Amino acid sequence: MRLLLALLSLSLIWGMSFMFIKILVPVVGPMGVVFYRCLFGAVAILGYLIVKRRVSNLFNKLPWGSLILVGMLNALIPWGLIAFSEVRISSSLAAALNATTPLFTGILGALFFSRVLKARQLSGVIIGFIGILFLIEFDISSFFQEDWVGVVPMLIATACYGYASQFAKKNLAHVPVDIMAIMTLTVGAVGGMIIMLITGDAPSFTPIMERDILISLIGLGVFGSGIAYLLFFYMIQKGSAEYATLVTYLVPVTALFWGSAYLGEAVTLTMIVGLLFIFTGVYLSGRTTKTERNTLRKSA
Repeated sequence: MRLLLALLSLSLIWGMSFMFIKILVPVVGPMGVVFYRCLFGAVAILGYLIVKRRVSNLFNKLPWGSLILVGMLNALIPWGLIAFSEVRISSSLAAALNATTPLFTGILGALFFSRVLKARQLSGVIIGFIGILFLIEFDISSFFQEDWVGVVPMLIATACYGYASQFAKKNLAHVPVDIMAIMTLTVGAVGGMIIMLITGDAPSFTPIMERDILISLIGLGVFGSGIAYLLFFYMIQKGSAEYATLVTYLVPVTALFWGSAYLGEAVTLTMIVGLLFIFTGVYLSGRTTKTERNTLRKSA
């Protein structure tokens, strides 16, 4: 039940993040979004560590190489690639490609991490992806008319998510969730700053003091990055990489919810069919047998 609540909470947070990104990109640019969301998220988690008196854990012996790799593959690289991609392809295609994350997670898990997807889980992933296509009313024929300079980076980004999730599950299971989250975001912030300095696009701090921009940064950074990654790494450690990445199926659902609630956007019959497919896929992928539950309890 806790894993399901974490999954639903994360999908609600990331579903709202799209609204914040739309506000921020014209002001700070794609890499600026990466830098600021990582910075605000890392500061939020640092505050949490201070309150819990866990800052000393940052100075313990940690697998720095593995943490830096996960930070690059789970924040810096994919967030930069997605920002680059979305100025070249349609939002519907971007949403569909983002939902390939569970597929890449399963494939890369089998290729590099000796993971075996059960038939039930595989069918759930496929059914959920079909639901995404229904939900966004995606026209398959338009896929071949898109700018492949935008398509390829999007696929690389989702592959990065998949590999990073499997890598974290295998190599960082002993690292506390909050430490893993703050390290991921710190790598993203430092890397984003370095890239902007190299490209001569260093961020200006003046625009972020405007009310709407500051609210968007807090929403995207503190919630969409800080709290979100605490939930994400929690699901990886207590569940599986495949289960955690299923959130990419639910994000379009929650984005639809926010759009309907606050923007008055219409909900069509096709979208409802897509929701049914997605919830069925998530149920099949996340459902565990009695034997699997006993195994998880023993390893906890």
